[in-house]
Amino acid sequence: MAGLRGRRQKAVRVCFGAAMVVCGIAAGTGMPSGAAQAQVPARIGTCVATTIARIGTRFSGRLVKPQRDGLDEGTSVDLKNGVYGISYAYVEAVARSRVGDRAITCLVALPKGCPKGDDRGKMYTTTNLRTLDSWTLPDSQHMCGGA
Repeated sequence: MAGLRGRRQKAVRVCFGAAMVVCGIAAGTGMPSGAAQAQVPARIGTCVATTIARIGTRFSGRLVKPQRDGLDEGTSVDLKNGVYGISYAYVEAVARSRVGDRAITCLVALPKGCPKGDDRGKMYTTTNLRTLDSWTLPDSQHMCGGA
């Protein structure tokens, strides 16, 4: 790193949380300014710093743990940079998060063989920097070409 003194480093290889995703993030002072937070990872293995903007179920704005009757409304999470994650199941790592928590989100998979204009099904692994919990969720309830 001595050769990088006096220059801003473009990317850092890091590993976060239980998912152990290796990804590159914008380096510098830790969390980037608002301009960098607007970025959505575009290539597999790239990551950006952001914050959690909303946590809820697939149907409501409040995430609730499933009751014994088995009713599970799933999980959804919005990040400030525009990344959205959703699951039919309750995701404990998301439930332990709070709106405003800083996070790193990495694009880990892109859908293949999709109809033109249907880009649903991107997979993102997100790590909450307060809890160090990670989760991997798609950006849609259905993959491209699906319902």
